[in-house]
Amino acid sequence: MKKVLAMILAGGKGERLYPLTRDRAKPAVPFGGTYRIIDFTISNCINSGVRKIYILTQYKSLSLDRHIQRTWNFLNNRVGEFVYIVHAQQRINENWYKGTADAIYQNFYTLQQERPDLVLVLSGDHVYKMDYRDIINYHVSKKADLTISAMEFDKKYSRDFGVLQTDENRRAVGFQEKPAKPRTTPHNPDSILINMGVYVFNTDILVKRLIENAKKADTQHDFGKNIIPSMLKTDSVFVFPFVDKKTKKPGYWKDVGSIDAYYEANIDLLSNNPGTFLIDSNWPVFTYEKQAAPAKIIGFEKKDNLTYGPVTNSIVSKGCVINNARIDHSVLSTYVSVDEYSYVKDSILIDNIRVGKRCRIQKAIVDKGVIIPDGTEVGYNLKKDSKKYTVTDSGIVVIPRNAVF
Repeated sequence: MKKVLAMILAGGKGERLYPLTRDRAKPAVPFGGTYRIIDFTISNCINSGVRKIYILTQYKSLSLDRHIQRTWNFLNNRVGEFVYIVHAQQRINENWYKGTADAIYQNFYTLQQERPDLVLVLSGDHVYKMDYRDIINYHVSKKADLTISAMEFDKKYSRDFGVLQTDENRRAVGFQEKPAKPRTTPHNPDSILINMGVYVFNTDILVKRLIENAKKADTQHDFGKNIIPSMLKTDSVFVFPFVDKKTKKPGYWKDVGSIDAYYEANIDLLSNNPGTFLIDSNWPVFTYEKQAAPAKIIGFEKKDNLTYGPVTNSIVSKGCVINNARIDHSVLSTYVSVDEYSYVKDSILIDNIRVGKRCRIQKAIVDKGVIIPDGTEVGYNLKKDSKKYTVTDSGIVVIPRNAVF
């Protein structure tokens, strides 16, 4: 395989994911019980044999830095394997990163050091399983300058994504950035082909196009808004269809950039698909393992017409203690305790949370370090909840880190 360098964009503020991003960068937000969002992208790289990885950070990166240092120190630098964190350094000018393309442009010195044949540009805030060798081989076979991974989506989501158009040979012939009226696929008037934010560039072409973009005044220095549309006019751009090898249908991929998408992606893990890829021994998702005792579940008692004790269709992480309480269709991170006669349903509880006795919690996301007093209800009176916490239009209550009741 050609020499490939991965550059993961991890510097966004994540404003739509607030308050989970109040104290941390979006890729560092805990996910799925024991993971961080960025673990999926880096694990894809490692499992794909791409082991030269730069992570470009900017916004509130301490939590992300700490997680990367703890998790990815097993790579062997002696044989050229590494995961390096690169903070915004103003090496080229006095600006911080002004866009996704500018983040790569300001780190040209890394390309000069590594001299890769291809650059794999990735986002650090997506949840998916993908063998990048497939898109790299496809890119080489097409003799492309840029290859974009894409998948079919319902057209109602067009305002959230870049939408691609291709010819019969999968050459990109059109691109719309978050259009209100998207061009649909030829075979389905309700389907669009979305840009997944997975790019393979020939290094020399990437360098040329970013330098050209940096010289322009009327640009947002963004791959989707500027680089891709301009390259369609001058370069060989192809689209790689992201499909599940077993089912031959579009694979699972989720941009967890909003509270609703983050919630849905966590809950998705409780289903057979995509939840099964977390337990795929041939494609492990690596993360930092906290030292904690096994989860402990105590009691089995009926009260108030409910059976307390069972945990159903849920993820319960190490260090959790469920004491004669009921947990249903929920994700519990490490060191979460739920006391007697409490009921947690359709919720995500992130590290070090204590739920008191006789509490009722539904359709909620509770961030780290929250102590929920006895008898508290969350998610049952949204009008009341919205006076203190974030409540989405779909009715998800988000309680921020270390909130005091």
